[in-house]
Amino acid sequence: MKLIVDLNADLGEGSGHDDELFELISSANIATGFHAGDSDTMHAAVSTAKEHGVAVGAHPSFFDRENFGRKEQKIGNEEVFDAVAYQLGIFQAIASALDVRPNHVKPHGALYNMAVRDAELADVIARAIASVDAQLILFAPDSGELARAGEAHELQIAREVFADRNYLNDGWLVPRTRPDALLHDPKKAAQRVLRMLREGKVRSVEGRDVDVRGETICVHGDTPGAVEFARELRTQLEHEGVRICVPKSTR
Repeated sequence: MKLIVDLNADLGEGSGHDDELFELISSANIATGFHAGDSDTMHAAVSTAKEHGVAVGAHPSFFDRENFGRKEQKIGNEEVFDAVAYQLGIFQAIASALDVRPNHVKPHGALYNMAVRDAELADVIARAIASVDAQLILFAPDSGELARAGEAHELQIAREVFADRNYLNDGWLVPRTRPDALLHDPKKAAQRVLRMLREGKVRSVEGRDVDVRGETICVHGDTPGAVEFARELRTQLEHEGVRICVPKSTR
């Protein structure tokens, strides 16, 4: 069986090594100003992605630059809808000016994490995406409310797994507040990703096998050593015959 997977990273967040990551990934989730970035960084990131043949997607967040979008918030549904639609609209306009069509959307940080668990929030996000461009692919975990909401609004889903994050028994990520949240060894990460792709399983930090489905693999661009991690991960995957390929919209 030929294994094909997308390799994505969160960029445009001021990490300082975006250019190097653009050489290693197939999809870029670009910050849209609410947790990091601005119009200039979006323009630069989309332009660089175009040079490298990397697909681009918006990476919308709660408005929370102080906490890098990683603090959970309770705000009204229409405020969430407006915030997501606003960020997608700005990103679409900048990409269009560079003759680039956005390929996907991946919510950032707390917005993403909360939407996986909260059906109402997930529905608002999916509705906002569909209202802006129903052909955009939604990056979301296989099991969770975000993927279900996307499907309900007839969005195409690319099931996402995380190369550099550890998992809990319930299939979700170990919180970043814990010392075991991150996986730092790219060779171990590559073997774990291969198992995700081949068997649909990942071993949790508690020692249980958890069902997963991976169509796009995330490497966080702001993690220390992200470039070396992504390079080794890609090398190991390709050595095992995995083809890195952008997910294509069928809508």
